Amino acid sequence: MERPNAWKNYKKTELKKVEALAEAYKDFLNNGKTERECVAYTVEKLEKAGYISLDKAVAEGKKLKAGDKVYLNQMNKAVLAFHLGKKPLEDGMNIVGAHIDSPRIDLKQNPFYEDTDYALADTHYYGGIKKYQWVARPLSLHGVVVRKDGSIVNICIGEKESDPVVGISDLLIHLSQEQSAKKLSEAITGENLDIMLAGKPLAGEEKEPVKAMLLKILKDEYQIEEEDMLSAEIEAVPAEKARDFGLDRSMIMGYGHDDRSCAFAELDALLKIGSVPEYTCCGMLVDKEEIGSVGATGMQANYLENAVAEILNLMGRYSGLALRRVLKNSRMLSCDVSAGFDPLYASAFEKKNAAFLGRGVCYNKFTGRGGKSGSNDANAEFIGKIRKIMDDNKVCWQTAELGRVDLGGGGTIAYICALYGMEVIDSGVAVLNMHAPMEIISKADLYEAAKAYNAFMLNA
Repeated sequence: MERPNAWKNYKKTELKKVEALAEAYKDFLNNGKTERECVAYTVEKLEKAGYISLDKAVAEGKKLKAGDKVYLNQMNKAVLAFHLGKKPLEDGMNIVGAHIDSPRIDLKQNPFYEDTDYALADTHYYGGIKKYQWVARPLSLHGVVVRKDGSIVNICIGEKESDPVVGISDLLIHLSQEQSAKKLSEAITGENLDIMLAGKPLAGEEKEPVKAMLLKILKDEYQIEEEDMLSAEIEAVPAEKARDFGLDRSMIMGYGHDDRSCAFAELDALLKIGSVPEYTCCGMLVDKEEIGSVGATGMQANYLENAVAEILNLMGRYSGLALRRVLKNSRMLSCDVSAGFDPLYASAFEKKNAAFLGRGVCYNKFTGRGGKSGSNDANAEFIGKIRKIMDDNKVCWQTAELGRVDLGGGGTIAYICALYGMEVIDSGVAVLNMHAPMEIISKADLYEAAKAYNAFMLNA
């Protein structure tokens, strides 16, 4: 049952739509290299589309009704958006959820030190990475520094053409015989992923003069003291911009396709809902998926449940039983990327159950590892319903799994939401180079994902 290539279906008008969406997506990637930046981008778009803050609605005691649009900003690292539908909320919501965190390098809380005339920063990597891919490449610094008085300094260094970049050095090939003899996973260690920040001493300083120069720059340009780093979140990410990939410009190479391709497609789908939907539509952009969906901004936290409780209350319908019914009766696409088939590494895949770039949005009945450990494993009845929605709305789609049975595996937020008893299936965009600093997707798959998510929210 080989699925058709989506590009074969497009006429001139639709090709223009594919390109327009791709250009908007590249802008999203370039301006959303951290979860905080993605939230800021999303909130701006939502408010322009008429969404109001749920916190503000609660504070004002605003009565909510069908057609109203509200959003929750969870600690500037996750967003939930609700377009209230005609059906009672207890009949369930049509939920599309993705994550907006991506693998990266984080600065430690006490990062700065000097060694042999270099000022460097200690780091700790975030999420699953191949460490050797992060050395000898330009990195930019993004994040926030919070002073003791509560004031916040936003950091973004390395994105403008006039900005300096930073990076992690690698051993020259002429001296790397011992390094080259090691396994890939051992050649570069986590403790050696230290970022080089400066190399010029501050005049008049005898003790650690290069570090003193670094601290002077931070003080002069950002009004940051070294102690302020104790309450900072600084992420080192690839400094490169997202750009067209392939001579035919059919693909996009950029940082953070996992999972911002699905997040962007979801946001686009949500914003294209015009009149009042039948069922309440919910878009979720969550944090911490790459490290187990933990913490107050990860999917294991209760902010979805809390937000729904507040909405029910503002609609005059709250009860503990009503809340349980809303979540149990909901339907969800857990939107996360899938491993795209790579002909150079064909042995890692089972070809007839692999995802292919250009063949549309992917549906993964299960993820997990080995014997489906940690997987949601969607119900066949729900998959049948999804098939009809996709075909009725002329969405190009495919099914996939994450590599060979005893080799592959991965996890998403699907199993967490399934704990409420709702129907959930994994859905996403196929990616090459997944978790590398620069990943690759097909523009066609992004376009089909946006179509799929819109069709699901309106028809599930």
